[in-house]
Amino acid sequence: MNQSDVGSGLVWGFCALLFAVQSFAQEPVHPTAGGVDQSRFEVTVLATGLVQPMELAVARDGAVYFIELGGKLKVLDPVTRQVQIVADLTVTTAQENGLIGIALDPDFERNRWIYLQYSPPDFPGQHISRFTLQDGRLDLASEKVLLRYEEQRKECCHHAGSLHFGPRGELFIATGDNTHPHGDSQGFAPLDERPDRSPYDAQKSSSNTESYNGKILRIRPTPEGGYEIPEGNLFPADGSGGRPEIYVMGCRNPWRISVDSETGFLYWGDVGPDAGSDGPRGPKGYDEINQARRAGNFGWPYFIANNQPYADVDFATGEVGSRFDAAAPRNESPNNTGKVLLPQAEPALLYYPYGASPEFPELETGGRTACAGPVFHFSMAADSLTSFPAEYDRALFIYEWSRHWIKVVHFDENHGVKRIEKLMPHHRFVRPIDLEFGPDGALYLIEYGETWGVNADARLVRIDYVRGNRPPVVKIAAENNFGKQPLRITASSEGTFDKDEGDQLTYEWRVVKPAEPDTAPRIVSTEPHPVITIEEPGIYNVELTVTDSHGAARSATVPSVVGNQRPLLRFMRPRPGDFFDAEEPITYEVVVEDEEDGTNDDRQIDDQQREPLDADSPKRVSLSAVHTEEPFPVAGRVSDESAQGPMGLRRMKGSDCFNCHAVDQKRVGPPLLDIANKYRGLDGALDASVQRVLKGSTGVWGKIPMIPHSQHSPEEVREMVDYIFRLEPKGLVRVYEGFVGEIPVAPEEVQQAGHYRLIASYVDRGWGAIPPLTTSAEILLRPRLVEAETAHLVHGPQILNSGTAGGGKFIGAIDHGHYLKLESVSLERVSQLTFRVASAGAGGRIEIRVDQPDGPLLAATDVEVNGDWERWYNRTVPIQGPEGSHDLYVLFVHPAKAGGLMNLDSIRFER
Repeated sequence: MNQSDVGSGLVWGFCALLFAVQSFAQEPVHPTAGGVDQSRFEVTVLATGLVQPMELAVARDGAVYFIELGGKLKVLDPVTRQVQIVADLTVTTAQENGLIGIALDPDFERNRWIYLQYSPPDFPGQHISRFTLQDGRLDLASEKVLLRYEEQRKECCHHAGSLHFGPRGELFIATGDNTHPHGDSQGFAPLDERPDRSPYDAQKSSSNTESYNGKILRIRPTPEGGYEIPEGNLFPADGSGGRPEIYVMGCRNPWRISVDSETGFLYWGDVGPDAGSDGPRGPKGYDEINQARRAGNFGWPYFIANNQPYADVDFATGEVGSRFDAAAPRNESPNNTGKVLLPQAEPALLYYPYGASPEFPELETGGRTACAGPVFHFSMAADSLTSFPAEYDRALFIYEWSRHWIKVVHFDENHGVKRIEKLMPHHRFVRPIDLEFGPDGALYLIEYGETWGVNADARLVRIDYVRGNRPPVVKIAAENNFGKQPLRITASSEGTFDKDEGDQLTYEWRVVKPAEPDTAPRIVSTEPHPVITIEEPGIYNVELTVTDSHGAARSATVPSVVGNQRPLLRFMRPRPGDFFDAEEPITYEVVVEDEEDGTNDDRQIDDQQREPLDADSPKRVSLSAVHTEEPFPVAGRVSDESAQGPMGLRRMKGSDCFNCHAVDQKRVGPPLLDIANKYRGLDGALDASVQRVLKGSTGVWGKIPMIPHSQHSPEEVREMVDYIFRLEPKGLVRVYEGFVGEIPVAPEEVQQAGHYRLIASYVDRGWGAIPPLTTSAEILLRPRLVEAETAHLVHGPQILNSGTAGGGKFIGAIDHGHYLKLESVSLERVSQLTFRVASAGAGGRIEIRVDQPDGPLLAATDVEVNGDWERWYNRTVPIQGPEGSHDLYVLFVHPAKAGGLMNLDSIRFER
C-alpha cells in the first residue's frame, strides 16, 4: 500500500501538500479556565518541504505568503492548494543572513505591494524594499528600496528580522544588535570597549541613538516608494536626538514582532544572553516578551528582564564597576556615535531564564528563543466556523522556538498580564517560528523543524477551532498508482471516520491533473473503496473528499504517475538472510525489469520477453553496503525504551541540544559522534562534561562557547552526556555501481556481532514527458554466529542475563516443547551447526525443524548435563537443508517431558 505521505519513489522535487488532519478527538477534553474545549482544535498540514522557513503573511483572500532564508518567496494558493515560487532573491546567507522579513501592504488586494527585509550579497547590511506582485510573480525590477542600514560582518550575528504593519499604516522593522554574543562577556552584557573589539560591544548598536541596529524601527511608506516619520517615535523627526525612524531602542535580538490591530501596541520577543546564574557582572540570562504602548528604550545592553542592571566592566583589566542606572542610563563607549544620556529603561512584560521562573512559572524551563505573536480579536471573524473562540479575544499569543509551545497571555482591563495558559497542552509544536491569524480567524503557523538548519519536518500548518459539527478525518491509500496506461488503481478510504456520532459519510473520488489547474476534475466514484482507471499518460493526484451528513468535508490525496511503469528490482544473489564470511567478498547480482527500459535478465532477453537495457543502464544502478554492529533485526520485539528513545535522548530533545548539534554533522557545535569519540572511556570525562554542560564552557571546541544549562539537574545532564558517550557510528557506508560486483569483508566484521545491509536502487529513464521513477530492494545478511536471544520468536524460554562478568545474554528456563524461530535462513552454504550449551538440570535434545515446529526434521543433537548452568560446551551436528530460504525452528525436547532442560547461548552455522 502506498500511503498518502510517501514520496512513492519519484525523483523530481516538489513541495508536497498534505491536507491531513491531526485529530485531538481521541484525547480527554481539558477545558481551560476560560472554558475552551481543547479537543476542538484541529491541525491541518498545508505544505511540507519548506527549506529554513522564516516568516509568513496571510492575505485577505486566504493566500499564505512565506519566505525561506535562502531567498525564496512562496505562496500557498487557497484554491488550488499548490505552493508556487513567487520570487527567488539573490541573498547572502553567511552569518545567518538571508531573506528574513515579509509584510503585505495594508492595501495589498488593490496595489499588490509586498515588503521584504533581506541581505544583498553586495551590501554589508539589510534592505527594506517594496516589490510589486504581477501575474503571480514578484517583479524584481519594481523594487523600491525604502531603507538600507549597514551591519558589521567581521563577526556573527543577531540580525533579528521581522516586518509588521500597524493599524495606521506604519511599518515596524525589527533589527538585531549585530553583536557577537560571546567573546569575553561570559554570557553577560557584551560591553567590550577595547580597540578592534567593536563587534563584541552592543553599545555600538542597541544603545546607540545613531545606529539602526538593536532597534525596532517605525516608518510610514509612501506610494512613491519612500517613507515618512510617523508622530510618536522615540526621537524628533528632524534627527536632532537620534535616528528619527527609531521607535524602540535597547533590543538584543527582537526575533519576532507583532502589532495589535486595534490598540497599536507593539509586542516582540527578545532573545537574551546565556549566563546561567547571577554573577558580579550582573543578572543571569533572560528572554523577554515586551509590550510597547509608546516609544521607549528597553534597556539592552545595560538592563535585562525587569530592569535588572549589569555592571560596567573593564574588559582590559576584568575590573567590575558600578551597576548602570535604569532611570538615567549613559552610553560612554568609544564605539558610540550617538547621545550619551539615554531615555530611561522600560521593563519587560514577561521574562524567564533557563530554569524555572518564580514570576512566570507557566513559561516552563529549557532552552530560550522567545517570540511574540499576534493579538487575537474575535470580532474580525466572528461568523467563521473555524475561528478561534471568543474566550481568546484580546489575548496575546506568544511562542517558544526552543521549548516547542504556544502560550496564550490574557490581559486585564489595563493591558497588564492577567493569566497565561498553554494552547493545546497535549500537542508538541516542532519549533514554531512564525504565526499569524488569517481572515478566517484560524491560526497559521510555520514549524521550522527539529533543529537549526534544513529539516525534513519543516511545514506550514493551520489550526482551526471547529464549532458544532466537525468534518470527517480522512485516510487514503492506493495500490498500483504508478504504471502504464490504462492504469487500474485500487483505492481505499480505510480508517476514515467522523468525530460526531450519528453522521453518515459520502465519498467523492476525483482525478486531478496538477498541470491543468483550470480544468475542473470530475467525480470518478462515490464508493468507499473503488477501482479507478486512468486512460491517458500524465501526472495526477487521486483526491478523496469525504462529506458528512451536515455538509462538512475533508480531502486527502495520493499521487499517481501514468505512462511509466515502475521498474522491478530484485537480488539474484545474495538472498535475504544469507551468511557472510571473513575475507570472502560478498558477490552481488541484481536484476532490473522495466517495461520501457528493458531488462538485464538474459533469460527474458533470450525468450524475447523484453528488450535489453541500454549501455548506460549500469550507471543508473547503485548499491550501498553497510556493516553495523547492531544485532540482526528481531521482528516483533521492540522495547518501550527503544520505541521512544533512551531517556538521555528524550531529555536532549526536550532541551536545546539540537539547536547547535547534530549526531554526525557539524552545526554550531561539534558533531555528537566527535564528542563521544574524544571522551569515551576517559577517566573523569563523564563528570567533567556534566559540569561543563551545567555551567557552560568556552574554548573546548572552538571560539563559540557552550551555553550553561542550569535548568537541568545534574542527574538529568548525566543521562544526556551518558547517551552521547554511548553513540557509535552505524557503520561505514560503501557505494557500488552496476548490476554485479563484489563487496570486501574484513575479518573484524565477522568477529563482531552485527549484520550487513545491502540496498540496491535503480532510476529508470522516464517515458516521454513522464519523469523517471526509482525503485529499490533491500536485503540483510547474517553473521554465521547467531546469538540465541536474537531469535525472531522465543516461545516458552526466557532471555536471561549472565551471572558472570562479560557473559552477555542467553536463552534459559527451557522446558520440553519450548522452541525458537529463526526466520528466512538459507542452508545452502551450511554443512553443520554448533550449539553452545550448558545444563545443570535434566538435559535433553535439540532438534532443528523446517517451516513449522513439527515440520521435517533436519538435524538433532543430545545435550548432556555438565552440572553448571553457565559452563558452556559445544555440540556440533551435520545438517543438509532444502533449497531456498526457510524458517527454522529450534525445538527443545525431553523423553519425560521434563522442565529445566538446558541453557542455549548461540548457534553457529558452519560451512
